[in-house]
Amino acid sequence: MSSKTALIITSDPSAPGEEAIGRAFNALAATLELDRAGDDVLVQFQGTGTRWPGVLNDPTHPLNGLFEAVRHTIKGASCGCAAQFGATETVQACGLPLLAENPVPGTTGLAGLKSLIDAGYTPVVY
Repeated sequence: MSSKTALIITSDPSAPGEEAIGRAFNALAATLELDRAGDDVLVQFQGTGTRWPGVLNDPTHPLNGLFEAVRHTIKGASCGCAAQFGATETVQACGLPLLAENPVPGTTGLAGLKSLIDAGYTPVVY
């Protein structure tokens, strides 16, 4: 039986220590596993996690190969979050969409969670 899973990456690649890269690595590895199994899986970057696409797009980054292997599953990055955390240009440079389904006052809109749940996705936050 196939499942529908939305992996939401919120960790900050500029955070000190190894936790942030560990969270991004595990989210992308889970995405690869679910995708290989034929499940419906997608990745969404939110909060300071919107900084990850620009980092992961660098061919010298240790997670670049994994990022490229699951790129087709990436829904995009939260528009308002990317604006808030200075990642709009790098998200766009990676060719990823800016998501704004959730019209939050004072922002350009955030990536939606309700639309994912309504579509039957189980959100998993990293």
